[in-house]
Amino acid sequence: MVKISQRSIEMPASPIRKLMPSAYKAESQGKKVYYLNIGQPDIKSPESALNALMNWNEGILSYTGSEGTAEYREALSKYYKSRNIELSADNIIATNGGSEALFFTFSVVADAGDEIIVPEPFYANYNGFANETDVKFIPVTSEIKNDFALPPIEELESLITPRTKAILICSPSNPTGYMYSYEELNKLKDLALKHDLFVISDEVYREFAYEAEHTSILNFPELEQHAIMIDSESKRFSMCGIRLGCVASKNNEFLTNVLKYGQARLSPVITSQKIASVALGNSEKYLKEANEEYRKRRDFMVERLNQMEGVICPMPKGAFYCAVQFPVDDAEEFAVWMLEEFDLNGETLMFAPMEGFYFTKGKGKNEARLAYVLQIEDLKIAMDILEEGLKKYPGRTI
Repeated sequence: MVKISQRSIEMPASPIRKLMPSAYKAESQGKKVYYLNIGQPDIKSPESALNALMNWNEGILSYTGSEGTAEYREALSKYYKSRNIELSADNIIATNGGSEALFFTFSVVADAGDEIIVPEPFYANYNGFANETDVKFIPVTSEIKNDFALPPIEELESLITPRTKAILICSPSNPTGYMYSYEELNKLKDLALKHDLFVISDEVYREFAYEAEHTSILNFPELEQHAIMIDSESKRFSMCGIRLGCVASKNNEFLTNVLKYGQARLSPVITSQKIASVALGNSEKYLKEANEEYRKRRDFMVERLNQMEGVICPMPKGAFYCAVQFPVDDAEEFAVWMLEEFDLNGETLMFAPMEGFYFTKGKGKNEARLAYVLQIEDLKIAMDILEEGLKKYPGRTI
């Protein structure tokens, strides 16, 4: 009998999408489902970008350079400089989404069996990229009781071995919404320099910082040869479907080797780069309004969640996710029950159980990620559904 690879068997299923069959079942039963499980913004993409797409008149949809078009990389360089991040176009390689940027980065900084330290919970798909590259994750757990702040730096240092190659962070965080302070990043900087490690910083949600200015890992000149930034247009401009991102660094040896992987997949998508270039050139008003809208949604959802008996929800500092602790033994079982066995006036909701956002087995079983990517009117209904569901759930622990 033919066999498939062990690597594919060990590839983790997405906790964000794995419950979709239950959601489809709910819809087949006539229920309306409010999707809070996935970071798909409902804010309209920039009109300038949509117009550029509609008015596209190139005669040939050709390859671009493997590093991306000069137009897109120059637009990114200008955008970053407006955020006090000094990068030239030559410091940037365009990728087919932030996902490809992470895959390339893992492939370049680590060999099979090498280690990357990562605070958990973390974006669940990091596990997939580690599986694809045979990189070993070494988790350090951040706690909901501490709002998911960076664990003590001594705890991270105790995990460093001769095979440690990098520390991976996401700020603002998916799934917790926590944003690392300058002081926390400064400690990471000192640790990376002391042990000669890369710091890989996923900064996809930088535009959605609410109480404090976002600090980039590239704001530390001493880390010039150690800092790697991952970015994407998906969340910034509500353009998840264009699958366009980048990896940026001032380490030329790193970029030279990233480009080899870029050449192996030929090039980023030409249409995506064109419309993103236009969006970046007309971004200020759009991004300001988007930030204000997400802040309103965050404030509403967090207040409403913390009014529910037994629910704990720290205030996210950025992104558009809430990490929530429910009064249940197993958030995944609760999620399935909500979809398959419960409704309020013919409506229910879907969220992402958090266990799949941890590397350590057994962590996060009663936690969930809720994305505030719907209008407040819809969020009000969704929170009513959730509260009523918690009251009636047979597996409630409080």
